Amino acid sequence: MLALLSDAERQHSVSLADLIRTRIAAAGGWLPFDAFMELALYAPGLGYYSAGAVKLGVGGDFVTAPETSRLFGQCLARQCAEVLAITGGGILEFGAGTGSMAVTVLEELASLNALPDRYAILEVSADLAARQRARVQELPETLRQRCVWLTRLPDEPMRGVVLANEVLDALPCARFVVHEKRVRALGVAMGADGGFIEREAFADELLVRYAQPLVREFALADGYRTEVCWRIEPWIAGMRDCLQQGAILLIDYGLPRAQYYHPQRTDGTLRCHFKHRAHNDPLILVGVQDISSWVDFTRVAEAGEAAGFNLCGFTTQAGFLIGSGIEELLAADADDITRARRTGEAARLLLPAEMGEAFKVMALGRGLQSPLRGFTLQDLAPSL
Repeated sequence: MLALLSDAERQHSVSLADLIRTRIAAAGGWLPFDAFMELALYAPGLGYYSAGAVKLGVGGDFVTAPETSRLFGQCLARQCAEVLAITGGGILEFGAGTGSMAVTVLEELASLNALPDRYAILEVSADLAARQRARVQELPETLRQRCVWLTRLPDEPMRGVVLANEVLDALPCARFVVHEKRVRALGVAMGADGGFIEREAFADELLVRYAQPLVREFALADGYRTEVCWRIEPWIAGMRDCLQQGAILLIDYGLPRAQYYHPQRTDGTLRCHFKHRAHNDPLILVGVQDISSWVDFTRVAEAGEAAGFNLCGFTTQAGFLIGSGIEELLAADADDITRARRTGEAARLLLPAEMGEAFKVMALGRGLQSPLRGFTLQDLAPSL
């Protein structure tokens, strides 16, 4: 059972729902799902990621790995240090949430004497950027002065590391259903009561181009419903001119394509989060719940190759954290109480039933010759 809305949340959701109804009417009574998802998440001032409500942590809707434990950011920093030793330069983080990961990464890099020239945070939400600045203010001045905030990609190519933790899953995705080996688009219309309902429509050229090959390749059965995200390619392509030398580290829940479109995964991977409850109805609680879909990491690897990057590693989050030295960090804890607490945090990050298997880590590189340490324990690249 989902938590009740506060009066402010209810009014916020009503305002966004009114905007979406206007857009549906203007479009002739139906919006493709990706257009609906973009409004629900990013409509200026009203979308889930554009408005001011707390989203991460105990008081929000879900907890990310950096919020779970500093161990995550410390391991990530060790991987960054390896890359920065080769490339020099800086770090660019997409969508830094509360700023917790940035703070931990900078503190750990300082302890390793491997600080970047600067730590840039690309954040389109003014509210989140303000929260990140407040969090960064807790750092010593020598670390604070390295932090800058951006609202678009840097004008000049950079060397170093690009970090994207739970970014690709929030790219608006298209939904489709299979009928007699052909795809039909799934989208959103208005019901008789004014609520949102799912409705099928003819697939346009773009959906046919991306989805029909999947139907053929995996012999998807009638009634099979799933997602395809064609915004991954332009997102990765945008890195082509941004990263002169270094690595893009992508952390997200996702699968290789053959597992993503497995015959038994008949209703896709779409997930919604509200007050730490997960469900699969994106048409309710608009503007106050998160909507995401799992990442097709085969598509990410293909997009990286097309953009001139080489695959430097693909593994589970557990494999990456162990390869990056999480066991060493635990062993170095000064006292039994700290070690016990952090061991419990590590279990959430590593165990298959928690985050360890569902989340994957992929590195796309340019100008890197040596294998990256986080991917030496486990190599899942052949599964792509």
